[in-house]
Amino acid sequence: MRTLAAGSPERSGSGFTLLELLVVVAIVAMASVGVGFAMRDASLVQLERDAERLSALLESARARSRVSGVPVRWHPTEDGFRFEGLSGPELPQQWLDPDTQVAGVAGTVLLTLGPEPIIGPQELSLISSRAPGKSVRLSTDGVRPFSLKTALP
Repeated sequence: MRTLAAGSPERSGSGFTLLELLVVVAIVAMASVGVGFAMRDASLVQLERDAERLSALLESARARSRVSGVPVRWHPTEDGFRFEGLSGPELPQQWLDPDTQVAGVAGTVLLTLGPEPIIGPQELSLISSRAPGKSVRLSTDGVRPFSLKTALP
């Protein structure tokens, strides 16, 4: 049989205390903040994917230029881009996302990729028509591979 100590109130019912409720609310708040930080903008993800792919293509063209001894130039076009000077198998010429564009004028020579092992510093910016104000910059100092930098508004 259960007895109560002197001066202790009898608990009736089985509810939650205020402290228990506050702990649960704090856990839910932290989880929702974590989910919010984990979610990314889909258009920026697509833009970064195109930039990473272009970086790999530029490095491939740069290596092929060094091996062949022929200068390779990269041009943006209305619907993608083009490599000039490559012999052998063609590299892709379309963006993965049709909304990806190069900031600047289409048709101009933007990058010269070789055949010298050290090229001058070069950079270009990719933008998306779905995400105005967001861009990804590809750049090299002429020695290292092209690298990405995301610019947010």
